Amino acid sequence: MDIIAGMGPVFLGSRLKRLAERLQADAARIVNEAGLPVQPAHMPLLVALDRAPMTVGQLVDAVGTSQPGITRGIGQLVDMGLVQSARGEDQRQRLISLTDEGQAAMARARHQALPRIATAVNGIFAELDGDFLGLVANIEAALEARSLYDRAGESALPGLMIREYTPDLAQDFHDINAEWISAMFKLEATDVEVLRNPETRILGPGGVILFVDAEGLGIVGTCALQKTGEGAFELTKMGVRSRARGLKAGEFLLAAMIERAKAMQVETLYLLTNARCEAAIHLYEKLGFRHDADIMARYGARYERCDVAMRYACG
Repeated sequence: MDIIAGMGPVFLGSRLKRLAERLQADAARIVNEAGLPVQPAHMPLLVALDRAPMTVGQLVDAVGTSQPGITRGIGQLVDMGLVQSARGEDQRQRLISLTDEGQAAMARARHQALPRIATAVNGIFAELDGDFLGLVANIEAALEARSLYDRAGESALPGLMIREYTPDLAQDFHDINAEWISAMFKLEATDVEVLRNPETRILGPGGVILFVDAEGLGIVGTCALQKTGEGAFELTKMGVRSRARGLKAGEFLLAAMIERAKAMQVETLYLLTNARCEAAIHLYEKLGFRHDADIMARYGARYERCDVAMRYACG
């Protein structure tokens, strides 16, 4: 099984890297047969300097790789005696140029190595449909305009979907919450009562239970709104399975529940938790909850473990 190919676009970078390594391995053999003591990675630098002496900054722009990589490559070529570094007209910068030996090496490359490589690659292109290099250029332009990281951050959370409570999800509601509560604290009597009877204790009085479904993982998180008074609802029993860490499923679920509370015109939306739940508290703060002493005084006695109370800041 080819994992990299099988993952499609997810491993595009790894697949292109693997392809580049295969191409460069054969290109290295051709370059060595031409009597050149360099690696394929050096060739773009030599070709650029064959056109004109350049500064390191100009080489970065011309070759399109990082400055540390360019500097390292230049150092290796200096050690080989193929390039030299000297002060340019601007004394603050050094100008990189080919030595006589470097010019001779480029002459051999132009006549013995580069044409062979071009012919071989063009032979591959002839077997393809479409303009491969044009597609590569389009990908490069797209990444120049907006990086892969930025595109991932701008997109909606992929593979996550909100689901409403149905009786067949009652066990998920119980198990997800029992997992995290037992791992950090102990199940209290009020926990057991709510987890065993969600329809009676939460839905019956007018509350809501939502779930987050992750593609490939199934139900990974849940959260409830439990009515505790006229216009007052506690955001409670929110948990995400450990296998879903890193998917931002909790944030996705919490945002959906806040929107549901707004649609229900909830007047007082609050939660009770413990200071040990640092990551959860940070998430609550991020999405608009604020620590509230009045909430603690009014509702904090419900759980032995409660030492943090927060209210959603509507304004």
